[in-house]
Amino acid sequence: MALSSPPRRVLVVVPALNEEATIDGVVRALRRATYDVLVIDDGSSDRTGRRAESAGARVLRLPINLGVGGALRLGFREAVRLGYDIVVQCDGDGQHDPSQIDVLLGALDARCLDLVIGSRFAASDDAYPLARHRRLAIGVLSRIASRSAGTQITDPSSGFRAIGPRLLPVFARDYPAEYLGDTVEALVEAGRAGYAVGEVSVTMNERQGGTASAGSLAASWYTLRVLIVIAIRWRRRGPVGQQSPASAEG
Repeated sequence: MALSSPPRRVLVVVPALNEEATIDGVVRALRRATYDVLVIDDGSSDRTGRRAESAGARVLRLPINLGVGGALRLGFREAVRLGYDIVVQCDGDGQHDPSQIDVLLGALDARCLDLVIGSRFAASDDAYPLARHRRLAIGVLSRIASRSAGTQITDPSSGFRAIGPRLLPVFARDYPAEYLGDTVEALVEAGRAGYAVGEVSVTMNERQGGTASAGSLAASWYTLRVLIVIAIRWRRRGPVGQQSPASAEG
């Protein structure tokens, strides 16, 4: 009689900067959904860390702000150290619905993917309101991401994703820290390295509090910057440290 495999351990990693207005609600919702939660307090000047801890999350505090990519890299490393198999990346502002995590995990298993992006636009371009400049930028990045992943990616900047067991240790070792690098560049490099990348349609909420990290001018400049960064990294060394799925598995 064949032995059943032990259930895989899932950790939800929440990078958070000055999200005291929303973080406790986010953590409580994730805990009600029975997920383990790790909040990376990315140099907050408010009570984000304390509120997350009181709500039931494990909290790691950074003494300075590293940005989302740097915070996520720390979260991935902690997940590997603690023996988790899968990380779900979730924002601390209330946009991402914990009930949709099952959708990400289901796609990860059913389609044998290494990285699943929760897309706001897979079902309809009009499902989620965006300013014109942001929609144009996402369109450009989508074409680059789709080419690298070998499949259509409609929402490359989505921060709602699931990372599977093969890719998780790779991200823990080498994860882009620049703005948009933590979403777009990571996706592009994973696809170019041969990892299976896909997306699934999810519903998202409006931001429940705080302010977005970049305005229109900054978003446009950083979109151009991430395109330049991707081009330079490809020329210098290939994706994800030229790590292949086979070698990542040992």
